[in-house]
Amino acid sequence: MLKSAMHGCAGLAAMAGGSVVAAQEGTGGSGSPAKYLLVGLCGSENPTRANFPFVWASALKAAGNDVRIELAGDATVLMRTPVSDSVTPVGWPPFKEALAKVVENKIPIFV
Repeated sequence: MLKSAMHGCAGLAAMAGGSVVAAQEGTGGSGSPAKYLLVGLCGSENPTRANFPFVWASALKAAGNDVRIELAGDATVLMRTPVSDSVTPVGWPPFKEALAKVVENKIPIFV
């Protein structure tokens, strides 16, 4: 059951113009990690927004949370190697580095 309490990251997602939707399932005081689903909707047409779910997923995973990424719409093209190798967000390292970190952390990606 999704709780109304959201991580600060989810608030940023809402301000990002709909490029990412984050849902958190609370720990309920049991000490288990929180669960996050990050939904990416932007692809290579907006490389900075396309990068957000991948960077945030790695950060949430590093903090000990259970994280998944779901890609829909334009974001699905990011899984093609020629596209992922050519996307460079503004102010961030190349997208292929963020994707490699997600793969390294074994974060599931659903397309």
